[in-house]
Amino acid sequence: MSFIRDAEIEDTIRVISTPLFQQAGLPPDAINVYLINNDTLNAFVAGGLNIFLFTGFLMATDDIGEVVGVIAHETGHIEGGHIAARKAQIDALQGPLWATYLLGLGAAVLSGDGRVGAAAAAAGQNAILRDLLLYTRSQEASADQAAVRLLEGAGYSSKGLLTFLGELQGQEALLSQNQDPYLRSHPLTVDRMNYLRDVVARSPYSDQPFSEDLVVRHQRMIAKLYGFMRPPHEVLLRYPVDDNTLPARYARAIMLYRQGKIDEALEKIDALLAAEPQDPYFYELKGQVLFENGRVAEAVEPYRKSVEYAPKSALLKMSFAHALVESGDPAYLQEANQMLRAALQVEPENAGAWRRVAIVEGRLGNVGKAALALAESAASRGDARETLDQATRALSMLEKGTSDYLRADDLKRLGESEVKKNQAKQ
Repeated sequence: MSFIRDAEIEDTIRVISTPLFQQAGLPPDAINVYLINNDTLNAFVAGGLNIFLFTGFLMATDDIGEVVGVIAHETGHIEGGHIAARKAQIDALQGPLWATYLLGLGAAVLSGDGRVGAAAAAAGQNAILRDLLLYTRSQEASADQAAVRLLEGAGYSSKGLLTFLGELQGQEALLSQNQDPYLRSHPLTVDRMNYLRDVVARSPYSDQPFSEDLVVRHQRMIAKLYGFMRPPHEVLLRYPVDDNTLPARYARAIMLYRQGKIDEALEKIDALLAAEPQDPYFYELKGQVLFENGRVAEAVEPYRKSVEYAPKSALLKMSFAHALVESGDPAYLQEANQMLRAALQVEPENAGAWRRVAIVEGRLGNVGKAALALAESAASRGDARETLDQATRALSMLEKGTSDYLRADDLKRLGESEVKKNQAKQ
């Protein structure tokens, strides 16, 4: 799977999700939401507090309610501890699964016909699969119920979740290879659909409109994804040139940039900024267009503006710092260092940001701090050997007793421990 990072889309998902996480009693900052660059229609929860949303799912949604509904459903899985429970159920089925293999082997020996053994084993495995799917379906129904409670607690309508599942319902008759992955991992039943229809029919929130801010955020998110991920003819099909709405103009500006029509793209972006002069993401796009076309010095100010209007965004700070460093102007190095370290307060395990800190510290002549930053980067990537080597190198240059020295010592110990573990496994 290929992951993508985008400050605007991540902020949109965070704004959508926070009321749902709060209703579930989950600390919003502890939930990680990941975007997967894939056209398939899917979303899932894994590894505890992690929600994964596919770009294909996001682009398939017609309104904000569908996104909110699916996130509420996945939050219901987290709240209910379903992933850990499902793993326990799978573990519990390992014994019966092995028994089916033994049954098949015994049948083959007794009959002298391998086909009999295979049929016996397959029958046993099908029974186990049915048990697992029955358990999974009960979890999906439970997550639906939790989703409704979370949605209504946040003042949101459940209509979007019903609409989204309704779109999938027609696929149940398709062969599994033709179904969307979401349908295979989230089996539908008539009872689930009927439950949601009943909720929508009686809920006081069903006709509650979403705020204009959320509606616009969703429209911009879809336009941005289309602009970056769809070929020009698809972008123009969805956003024809006579569509003068802001999302349509946004999508076409991105399309022009991807086509290499830089002057036209910059003209369209400047028009967007004229309409929204304090929009951080239009400034970010302008900085990106300039930076990626070799106009690095010109990219600095748009990136600076993006951070000015979205001061909490770690991603924007990192992009700004990258432009400062790549401009080649030594006067920008201290500011780049400040931006990177501010971003790392939010994302302390961002290996790329640590590597840029190493570059900046090296150019400033702080070789010990550069080595420490490389050790942090290696630790974030899980490279135990490099963590050990760079931390040891940092200790030889940093002043004893300082916070940097103590951190390097911690990283050295971590690297030593992980190296020993890796050696023991070999």
